[in-house]
Amino acid sequence: MSNHPPPNSRFPIFRRFWKPALATGVGGTTLAIWFEEIMVLVADVIGVILLGILGGLICLFDHFVFKSRTPRREDLQDTTNKGKK
Repeated sequence: MSNHPPPNSRFPIFRRFWKPALATGVGGTTLAIWFEEIMVLVADVIGVILLGILGGLICLFDHFVFKSRTPRREDLQDTTNKGKK
């Protein structure tokens, strides 16, 4: 049996980026800046996704609210009052 503890898989993103962070500088400030940059990227991606969702909701709202303004087939075929006031 091995006496080595299993690798900690609680924070795999930190394990992936520790070498580039170590190469760019030493100390906790570099890790904080990397973490902040990753969070900014995530926030931008979420913003773009929400922009698409909100655009779709606005298009659906426009379709359902203003659908009643389109002329009905009966209105187009009614020729009894055409041109008269």
